[in-house]
Amino acid sequence: MAFVEINGAKLWYDVKGEGEPLLLHHGFTASRVNWQPVADRLNGYQVILMECRGTGESEHTDTGYNIPQYAEDVIGLIDHLDLPTISFAGHSMGGGIGYQLATQFADRIKNLILMAPIPASGIANYPPQEVIDERRAARQRGDREYFMAEQLAQRFRPDVQTDEWLSSRVDHLLTVSEGHLLGGLDSMYELDLQDQLSEIRTPTLMLAGAVDGLLAANLHDFSLLPNATLHVLSRAGHEVAVHEPVAVTEAIDQFMQHGPITAATLAARANNND
Repeated sequence: MAFVEINGAKLWYDVKGEGEPLLLHHGFTASRVNWQPVADRLNGYQVILMECRGTGESEHTDTGYNIPQYAEDVIGLIDHLDLPTISFAGHSMGGGIGYQLATQFADRIKNLILMAPIPASGIANYPPQEVIDERRAARQRGDREYFMAEQLAQRFRPDVQTDEWLSSRVDHLLTVSEGHLLGGLDSMYELDLQDQLSEIRTPTLMLAGAVDGLLAANLHDFSLLPNATLHVLSRAGHEVAVHEPVAVTEAIDQFMQHGPITAATLAARANNND
């Protein structure tokens, strides 16, 4: 584990293992914990974990809370590690960062893994202001019960969404910076990259949870990607890596080894053999 100053922010990161570099980026108000069950199982790769500004052990900066800046911070980290290219895996908001990287820094991204990513066209329905105000007030007063009730209402996998795990998730939610909470949320709603998806030639794996509210958006965005394959996990919600760590690890490993296998790639292979 280490820290490095990138673009004016002291960021936490960790590098484990040897092999092809694979960076795992968490989602909104999350941290390395949400990728850890997969990171612990990925063998044969140089696994890089990082936490964006405003969350986890990274610095709570005054500015920089938006997806373009988070993407610049990823590039800054891989520059620091002296890596010309990486494979990038992003969960939720991290998937939005993946879209940004694949469109703005395509030459640095060898493979793209999108796990339950936010829609490339931005999240459609902004919460009413009263809901935002209520959540901010609950955070400011440290109301764990408020957020624990939310977590429990969405729990359907008590085997992995244990009381201990949910409690840890709530504790983390209460510690992220206000800038990340508000700026990151605005940036997710303002994301506008859907028209550029057809231009992304980077080999891509889309991982989606069948129980996730973002499934329909994930399927739509997947249909626009010209070099992508899809894996939907039937017993996973939005926290795909927590719900199905073994299946996610296997899907990533197979993708990294073989690339996107689709009906189109098989048809092209058959035509080449004629």
